[in-house]
Parts: sequence; structure tokens; C-alpha cells
Amino acid sequence: MAAVAPSITDRETLRERFHAVRGTTVELAAPLTDEDCAVQSMPDCSPAKWHLAHTTWFFETFVLERQPGYRLYDPAYRVLYNSYYQSVGAQHARPRRGLLTRPGRRQILDYRRVVDAHMDALLARGLEPELAAIVELGLHHEQQHQELLLTDIKHLFGCNPLRPAYREPGAEALRRPAPALRWHDYEGGLYAFGHAGEGFAFDNEGPRHRAFLRPFSLASRPVTNAEFLAFMEDGGYERPTLWLSAGWDAVQAQGWRAPLYWEKRDGVWMTHTLHGLRPVQPEEPVCHVSYYEADAYARYAGARLPTEYEWEHAARQAPIDGNFLDSGALHPRPAQAPDGAMAQLYGDVWEWTASAYAPYPGYRPAPGALGEYNGKFMCSQQVLRGGSCATPASHIRPTYRNFFPPEARWQFSGIRLVRDL
Repeated sequence: MAAVAPSITDRETLRERFHAVRGTTVELAAPLTDEDCAVQSMPDCSPAKWHLAHTTWFFETFVLERQPGYRLYDPAYRVLYNSYYQSVGAQHARPRRGLLTRPGRRQILDYRRVVDAHMDALLARGLEPELAAIVELGLHHEQQHQELLLTDIKHLFGCNPLRPAYREPGAEALRRPAPALRWHDYEGGLYAFGHAGEGFAFDNEGPRHRAFLRPFSLASRPVTNAEFLAFMEDGGYERPTLWLSAGWDAVQAQGWRAPLYWEKRDGVWMTHTLHGLRPVQPEEPVCHVSYYEADAYARYAGARLPTEYEWEHAARQAPIDGNFLDSGALHPRPAQAPDGAMAQLYGDVWEWTASAYAPYPGYRPAPGALGEYNGKFMCSQQVLRGGSCATPASHIRPTYRNFFPPEARWQFSGIRLVRDL
């Protein structure tokens, strides 16, 4: 969870940020129909309506319930919209969230308005530091769900043979070739990693500690669609020697032959996007690949995936700038940097690392229910870094550790290569 001391100490600043983040979530759901908001396409996804309710449940459960005299909006919601907090109580089964046709979307938006009104009154009075830190945690939690809302809707629409668009495309960015791939060398040594204590961070980003790096060389940009297509055409999905055992099993069981959302129509590779179906653009970063596919491609290319420490060491030397949710593109764009310059460490696609999601040395989960936020998932998952085109820009930092199972493909996940020196 967040530190006991919040990074936003000004009362009005926290209040303004609360309303900005909460408003963004409602705006993201606005293009959807009531039917769109109710359906769940697979157990790993949640209906948009559930995201709207759960992010409200968080503030009601962890902030408003602490206030004397507060009455729950609806006691049933405490179970329906609890995600995985065993310390809070029972939860509705995750794979069955799509069966919650009632409450309806309008009722959920009413729930948000009532909770937001209570929160506004509380924020206007000012909060003690511990509670302000929980509010700040809740806002970053909601930004995570903003990205999940988009990726879950994309998956839902990708299951529809009509391939509907979530939002009509705006002015298309100019097509441009991907910059030439170059390699940036980094010296080995003992370096500090993890959150340094300034600004917000989740508990899994600390404690700050040191780790030794061997000299390495990092690719100047992520792998493109054209490069991954060459892997496919060279039999990449048919060559077991390129794959981890579990990855090869996934290829056989799932029938993978291309990234998620790719399909061939009249001999042309097409991909489903949040703007509907469109031809695969060769110069864009490849996305919606699993860790297994990323690892297999790296082996095919005579390279490997970076560790999260290697990635963080390089990213600390780059500005946090890129194609995030704020751009409105909702899809990875071709790199804009000159040939050879380091590009797209932030935004566009989450980058798989070779690091298992595990606690840093000295890590201890926070006591109580909020201690369940990150620590209990530190098993059988891989770390991703850098954010994507669906990540809010204010949500990302060099130490941010995202994590998903190695077979996950519905997130905007891509590949950056590294070589040993």
C-alpha cells in the first residue's frame, strides 16, 4: 500500500485529483452501451460496470466506513464488489461477475455519485495523514482499473465477430518507418533499485536496495510488428527449441500462431483495436503477446529479455514521456526517436522482463486488509515495466512493477531485447 505519509499533502490538491481521477473513469465508460457494460468475456476480465462499482467500493470500504455514523449505500455491495480482500469478508466469484445484470449501470453511477459526495465533504474538511494516504492509494488503484476497463472491453469486442470499435479513430498519426534498431551499452556494477521515498509508490516497489548488474546492451526500441511477423513466417510457432516447456504447452493447447487479435483476411494480416479492425502496421510495436512469446522471440533473435533491474537502470536515465492514455491514441504508435536513440521505454506497450514477480529484500506486507493489495500475488507471475498506451501518464514511474501470469495476452504487452556484453 502507500506510505503512511501521503505524497499529496495539500487538501485542495488531493480533492481536485480525486474528482479528476473519478471523472476519467466515468468518461472511459461513456461510449459503452448498457449491454457492453454488463458482459464478461473471460474469467480474467471484468465487466465495465463492475470496474465502476469496485473502484467506488474501495473508497466506501476503506475510507467512509471509518467515519462515525456513515451508513453503507447498500450492504449487498460489500460482497458483490469486493475483489479479493479476504480480510474484508466474502466476495462474489470472479468468473461470475458477468452474471450481475442487476444492479444496473444507472444504479452503479448513482452509487458513485453518492460515495463521491460523501468523499468530497470529507476531503473538504481535510484528512489525517494516514487516511489521506489511503485515498491516494485508492486513486492509483482506480487508475489501474481505468487501464483494465479498456483492455477488458477490447477483449470483449474482440470476441464479437463484428469487431466493433470502442471509439472511432481520430486523426491518424503520420505513417513513418520504425527507427533503426541500435544497442545501448550499460556498465556493470552495484546499483540501488526501488522507490526512493519521494512521491507515491505501491509497497511492492520497496524497500530500496542494491543489486549487482553485469554489463549489458539494451535495444533502442521495442520489437515491431514487422520483426515479429518475420519470426512467424520463419516457423517461430512451430519450432519447439525456441520455447520454454510451459510456453510450448500453451502454444499447443491454445493454438497460438500470432499475437492476440491478429487474423488473416484475404491474405492480409489484420488486428482488432479499440478503433475496430485494421491492417497490422509493420512499424508499430508488437503487442498482446505473452511472456512465453516474448521469450521465444528473444531466443530466436539471439538475445534475451531484460531483467527488471536492467530495465529500471536504463529507464532512470530517460524522461517519463510517451504514448499514454492521455494521448487518446489507445493503440501503440511507431517510435518517434531518431535512428538509434533510446525510445518508448515509457508508454505504448508494457515490456515483459525476465524477472519473476517476487518480494524485494526486506519487504513486508502492510498489516490489515490493505496488505492484501500486492504481496499475496508474488507467485507464478512475471514483472512488466514501463506502462502502455492505456496507462494514465500520472500513474507511471521508473520503479513501477506491473505483473501478470506468463500466459496473459490481453494486456498491451510487448518486447524489448537485451544482450550480454
